[in-house]
Amino acid sequence: MSTRPNRRVLVSGASIAGPALAYWLHRYGFEVTVVEKAAAVRAGGYPIDIRGTAVEVVRRMGVLPALQDAHVDTRRITFLHQDGSPITALSPTATSGGGTAGDLEVRRGDLTEVLYGTVRDHVEFRFNDSIDTLEQHPDHVDVTFRSGDQRTFDLVVGADGLHSFTRGLAFGPEEQFHHYLGHCFAGFTLPNDLSLSHEAVLWNAPGRTAALYAIGAQETVHGFLSFYRPDPPFEAFRDPQAQRDLVASLFPHQDWQVPAMVAAMRQADDLFFDVVSQIRMPHWSSGRVALVGDAAYAPSFLTGQGTSLSLVGAYLLAGELATNPDPLTALKAYEQNTRGYVDANQALVTAGGSTMHPRTEQTLARRNQMLTSLTELPDDGPNPAHSAIVLPDFDLG
Repeated sequence: MSTRPNRRVLVSGASIAGPALAYWLHRYGFEVTVVEKAAAVRAGGYPIDIRGTAVEVVRRMGVLPALQDAHVDTRRITFLHQDGSPITALSPTATSGGGTAGDLEVRRGDLTEVLYGTVRDHVEFRFNDSIDTLEQHPDHVDVTFRSGDQRTFDLVVGADGLHSFTRGLAFGPEEQFHHYLGHCFAGFTLPNDLSLSHEAVLWNAPGRTAALYAIGAQETVHGFLSFYRPDPPFEAFRDPQAQRDLVASLFPHQDWQVPAMVAAMRQADDLFFDVVSQIRMPHWSSGRVALVGDAAYAPSFLTGQGTSLSLVGAYLLAGELATNPDPLTALKAYEQNTRGYVDANQALVTAGGSTMHPRTEQTLARRNQMLTSLTELPDDGPNPAHSAIVLPDFDLG
């Protein structure tokens, strides 16, 4: 493997953007190390979307057939009145805005396993570890890991998500880049007591959403409890008990399956709690430290485009590093050529939220009335933002 200058790269994070970036960097001859605080890549998880340009990225990676095999076959989504009675059942393509031929929906864990499988035999993975400190120099970065090991790299890339620790080290506190969008959510698994299969069921009260999502005819389903809150609950970010108490306090309803979901949430060993936010930054690199995916430009799950931005961003970052001998020039080109695509997809957050997450009695009533008049929600076809960039073919001669 090449050890030419500027070819030793540390990637922090082994979810989606990290392994995707590692794949392309290895393919271009870089010496890659991926550090991940978890003990292994995370299996399971809720469904995520791969749309537009991102489908071409996974095709170029050679993993499109595997992801097509893992495609989630969701057949309907049922909307409920607050008392639990059904409003209507509709095609999921109409509600997601995705329905475009070729777009994919897969479980997050299936995607991470596929991406990890492309690189696990070719790059170094350091599980159960993370970056502790970074010290930048003109031509390298000295890294101290939580394990105590010290290493030197030519570049460090943070692919460690919305609350990126790498970003904090290189750019400063998260609050200056964190744009809260007014919602929080808790995700967890629970028993499939309703015998749901290939479907989702959505319950709403003003400012509250409870949803069950069945990937197939399995013993468990994915549960989601989301709610409107004017200010982000920073005090609960690192306190699981505070998270459970907060969610329970905001779902006192005795309707439908809400009490059972709250009880399951309190006992779940896979609870994932977070805010619905975007990361907006004036720059995605600082010296020899760069960011990719949610760490740089999280669009929020309201857009459904976080995974696609991670895959496309990883492809473009690796390609620029491969074709520009000066890494600082490469990082500027990555930002310049990716920014428009990111902006277009982050702007999607202004549309569609009231259908899935109505905040007021009036909005909820209008939503329900609209649903009763439809057999399928209108589908405007492919969203231009999903394909707002054409992938270059990086010619390495």
